[in-house]
Amino acid sequence: MAYYFEDLVLGAVFTAGPIILERDDLVAFATRYDPQPQHLDETQAATSVFGELVASGWQTAAITMRLLIDGASPKMANGFVGAGIDQIAWPTPVRPGDALSASSEIVELRPSRSRPDRGLMKLRTTTTNQHGRTVQIITASIIVPRRAPAVQN
Repeated sequence: MAYYFEDLVLGAVFTAGPIILERDDLVAFATRYDPQPQHLDETQAATSVFGELVASGWQTAAITMRLLIDGASPKMANGFVGAGIDQIAWPTPVRPGDALSASSEIVELRPSRSRPDRGLMKLRTTTTNQHGRTVQIITASIIVPRRAPAVQN
């Protein structure tokens, strides 16, 4: 089902997952996008604040995006169009082999004041590992199309 603003309900929850993060994928992402020692090499990571190899927070965000597309958010009629992020936090590191799942709740809905063809949905997404520990919390604003108004006779 493709959702329009009028279809959405405050408090609705959507879930998806898990996606397992393999060590090689963790290192490949870090090599290309976030080449810090704690993401690249077990020996160097052992001396970091984490004490072991961990995923980049940005990789966790990218996996969460995939989970949103896979069902942890309502499917918008025009696709997933972000308007901004209010919060992002990584309270627990992601390690190789972790299985990540996401749960999103609609926490705000409001029609656009300037664009009558759309509304804004605020979505709070919590990503957890296989132990139920929160690894990421993100609150984002999403642009949602409105249904065309009925033609008046």
